Amino acid sequence: MEELITKLSNAHGISGSEGNIRAIMEDELRPYVDEMRVDRMGNLIAVRKGEGPSIMLAAHMDEIGLMVKYIDDKGFLRFVKIGGWYDPTLHSQRVIVHTQNGPISGVIGSKPPHVMKDEDRKKPPKADDMFIDVGARDREDATKMGIIIGTPVSMDREVKKLANGRITGKAFDNRAGCAILIDAMKQLKEMNIKATVYAVGTVQEEVGLKGARTSAFGLNPDLAIAIDTTIPGDHPGIDSKDSVLGIGKGGAITIADAAGRGIISAPQVIRWLVATAEKNDIAYQTDVGDGGTTDATAIHLTREGIPSTVLSVATRYIHSPVEVLDLADLKSCSDLITKAVLSVNDYF
Repeated sequence: MEELITKLSNAHGISGSEGNIRAIMEDELRPYVDEMRVDRMGNLIAVRKGEGPSIMLAAHMDEIGLMVKYIDDKGFLRFVKIGGWYDPTLHSQRVIVHTQNGPISGVIGSKPPHVMKDEDRKKPPKADDMFIDVGARDREDATKMGIIIGTPVSMDREVKKLANGRITGKAFDNRAGCAILIDAMKQLKEMNIKATVYAVGTVQEEVGLKGARTSAFGLNPDLAIAIDTTIPGDHPGIDSKDSVLGIGKGGAITIADAAGRGIISAPQVIRWLVATAEKNDIAYQTDVGDGGTTDATAIHLTREGIPSTVLSVATRYIHSPVEVLDLADLKSCSDLITKAVLSVNDYF
């Protein structure tokens, strides 16, 4: 799992440009499924055929990033945010600009504090005041490098080990989910399952749950689990009343997110996952959140409704280039999905 999430996290694929991630998932999943295709939106759909209920396992492939919107006369790049960034997180980051001619390095710059007015220094930096410096002499030079309006930009970060089985890196939201999905399908390969499993790598989750909406409509599964990340309450700056979750304590089964505005999970799906975890002595947590949503929000409202929930990895500092998770949680989630698929006929 460590090797797998490292490969996925170190790769680059912002919303709308998920091709690199999709290629990795295709290679990893191919030995464990009966068929595979890419739909019109770019979702990867891998199918393990069976006789019983159909289960959609969805993990979004995209990461938040940036996109070039303007190249000024001096060759500096102005950008828009693709996905939910907190602006100060972007300040002084190294980035990779994915040009027509290949990736090039850049840095995010802004006015230095030495020339700021006192009132400006007291304010958090805004993305509108930042720019990307790739070393270009002028606009023509930047254009020759292959930079055009619409060029995607991602963070220049690689996975590093921390203590106690924990790692840090970019895009664990949601390469963690992708790694779990792959590992679960690998475990299921040698097992006699009755269900049909749709292992789906979705696109453009971070900008509106778009791939989940279209893929779920096309597949129309009997039930679904979105695999994602969520916010723990075990570090400074956040109270337990805001999140009871902790890293290293197992996968988080969502009861409701966005205070019910996202998904209120189907009770029968919750019972299935909780009973499976307890029967197999798999660590798990339950979560009620008032923050963001996941692919499950779009999936469960598709057609006449699809019973769904979310299984998440508690991940510190999500939507930053230095996210932190515990590798044991990846394994807990993968094991729970595997055992749940095997027992689905007992519950549905």
